Amino acid sequence: MGIVVPIDEVEALGARLRTKGQRVVFTNGHFDLLHVGHLRYLQGARALGDVLVVGVNDDAVTTQRKGLGRPILPESERAELLAGLVCVDYVTVFHEPTAERSVALPEAEIVAGYGGETVILPLEKGRSTTSIVEAIRKGRSVR
Repeated sequence: MGIVVPIDEVEALGARLRTKGQRVVFTNGHFDLLHVGHLRYLQGARALGDVLVVGVNDDAVTTQRKGLGRPILPESERAELLAGLVCVDYVTVFHEPTAERSVALPEAEIVAGYGGETVILPLEKGRSTTSIVEAIRKGRSVR
């Protein structure tokens, strides 16, 4: 089970893990209404290294990007749900529009600067919180 850590501890955490020879994978997103697309994406990310750190966009950024009525779940619950996944080692909530402080896309230059690699994983087609919400609004199941 993963651990939720404050954003200001993530850089030191990554340095400690890399010093131990572990390959650290970082990804981020809103993760509002956790679904199978998220799970498959996170499992794919975890397969790329030894430790998976997940950054969660805070509520304000999620509302700004996804619109009124979002997020559906508050940032603390989204972080807790992610930390409960076997494939996730650490979770942090960040409050900026990008995860630059945590080192993620679109910050590929930063990653390359310390010898890291940027990998873009495909998303699960037809699986998104937006499509789930739309299906609920229309009274139909998600297929």
